[in-house]
Amino acid sequence: MIVLENLTKVYGAVRAVDSLGLEIRSGEVFGLLGPNGAGKTTTLRILTTLTRPTSGRALINGLDVVKEPLEVKKTIGVVQQNMSLDKDLTVSENMEAHARLHHLEPSRRKRRIAELLDYVGIESESRRMVAELSGGTKRRLMIARALVHNPRLLVMDEPTVGLDARTRRRLWELIRRMNSSGATILLTTHYIEEAEALCGRVGIMHQGRLIALDAPVQLRRRLGLVTVETLANNNHTRYRYFADRTAAADYTGGLPPDVRVVAVRESSLEDVFLEMTGRKVGEE
Repeated sequence: MIVLENLTKVYGAVRAVDSLGLEIRSGEVFGLLGPNGAGKTTTLRILTTLTRPTSGRALINGLDVVKEPLEVKKTIGVVQQNMSLDKDLTVSENMEAHARLHHLEPSRRKRRIAELLDYVGIESESRRMVAELSGGTKRRLMIARALVHNPRLLVMDEPTVGLDARTRRRLWELIRRMNSSGATILLTTHYIEEAEALCGRVGIMHQGRLIALDAPVQLRRRLGLVTVETLANNNHTRYRYFADRTAAADYTGGLPPDVRVVAVRESSLEDVFLEMTGRKVGEE
């Protein structure tokens, strides 16, 4: 569905995206992770035709995003991080406006809008003004709007940012349902547990480059499936990684008395991220 070949974007002396090569298969949920400034947003802007690359090539379903931008826009749906709904319109009016932009016939527009509002579970809100909606309902509306032209690919930039845990889980269910229906989904997220829960594969970007690519569990396995956190006299927490709990127990059993074991736990994708980038997700 997506092919990136030596994709590069330069702003002055900054290489925001640096010779990025990546293939995303049709039908998968793929997560693009990285600290702020890693190049994720620039990559998404290129894929959604908002930014032209300096060099290299980006293809979506075989279409070149630079040479065939209008055809690309027919193929993709975009859920932006920032709310881009018209707050002075109702839910249905927002959907209607988007459907008209995609030139849906009047009879099809009405049917499609009803189907999608039911699909995302907000059909009862259709006559409410957007300004009156909760954050979660607005996100569901943005997803419904992005699906109005039946895109092959859904690009989601931080789709659950700012939402409470319960609402995030509901959106996870919706994302899984869309994927089960055949949609390819590319998402960025600063919630590591979200990537672990949703994505079959993740790519980690750092300083414009792709530094890791695999299934979350495989990335954890390379680091070590068990994490041991220890605290020494200088109150500095250290992290060590082991293949299994037996190896971790051997390590903790041999520690000197002045080193305290804080935790022995399963490793996470966040451990992988921190070890590879030296920064937490979302840090500048």
